[in-house]
Amino acid sequence: MEKLQKILDECLNGNLVYIVLSGARKKEGIRKIKIRPIAQKGELLFQASEQLGKQELHRNYRKEELVQVLARHLREDFKQMQMLTTKENISVLAGKKGNITVKRKCRQEEGRAADLSHDRQKRYILEEGTAVPFLVDLGVMTPEGKVVKARYDKFRQINRFLEFIEDVRPQLDEGRELTILDFGCGKSYLTFAMYYYLKELQGLDIRVIGLDLKTEVIGRCRQLAKKYGYEKLTFLAGDIASYESGGTVDMVVTLHACDTASDYALDKAVKWGAKVILSVPCCQHELNAQIHSSVLEPVLKYGLIKERVAALVTDALRAGYLEEQGYQVQILEFIDMEHTPKNILIRAVKTGGRKKNEKLDACAEFLGVEPLLGRLLKP
Repeated sequence: MEKLQKILDECLNGNLVYIVLSGARKKEGIRKIKIRPIAQKGELLFQASEQLGKQELHRNYRKEELVQVLARHLREDFKQMQMLTTKENISVLAGKKGNITVKRKCRQEEGRAADLSHDRQKRYILEEGTAVPFLVDLGVMTPEGKVVKARYDKFRQINRFLEFIEDVRPQLDEGRELTILDFGCGKSYLTFAMYYYLKELQGLDIRVIGLDLKTEVIGRCRQLAKKYGYEKLTFLAGDIASYESGGTVDMVVTLHACDTASDYALDKAVKWGAKVILSVPCCQHELNAQIHSSVLEPVLKYGLIKERVAALVTDALRAGYLEEQGYQVQILEFIDMEHTPKNILIRAVKTGGRKKNEKLDACAEFLGVEPLLGRLLKP
């Protein structure tokens, strides 16, 4: 850990923009820690925001205290630390035996000095005030880097999505080219953001493929990728169910794939052995037409209630089927671009082998449903 302490001694000053600890080693306890410098009564301190369930706890540290706290967290609690200064982007990966890997990358343009005020706006991964070319062309930012007021929800959604990517990055094998598939990419706000963050900011060797049925949208995305020189960002027109990868797939992303399109994407991801799956399902109609239960009849007789129950059951069973396939699954809240209640994100990381859960079949039988994903994944 001497290497880590040397880096912290060097970087814990007013030029620090933020530090993020992620990749929690334990299921319980603190999930993520974000740290930023603040000035309090003329003294430079570092404020840590600890995410514990739905709570966010705040603590202030002096530099010497923080060095020890960060070293302990990387030994015991977290697998990754991301540090951004005005001059550098530093990534630290911590192994189980205390060994660490450090990657340092100079920022192309020196960033702004850190805001040391105690009360300030939320710090995003893609900072407001720094123009990001694809966000400008997609109408989210002005050429000066100011977020367009009418597009602020999209700006927040993009950054929220990148936080999910940041959390699962320690699970990816960074010793080779990684392949990421984005099914139903649409206008590709998040596809471009994912490529920009992982390739341009983090320096990872990745290939990203966006797939969508709308040929005119795919054509526009291809033009933008060529304009930015994103050589390993490819867009294809096609259908999820019939797409074949022809090689290793490390991460599958499917956002707002309608109804059973999400099931076909999840089935493909499992059969490719994808290490990470990020899915935001949409329009879960399949089980709404199937679900019936004499016990629940007093509840399901109301159309709106039945629709919402069916949607939640659909995603819960999807999560269960993924767990059967050896994935550790979380169902998380996601900020939706279209301002609808469809804001559940299924995040799955492959951790082990298959294990049958008889309770899933019993639950489906009780509700009178036979979900497509369960049928697709049957041996």
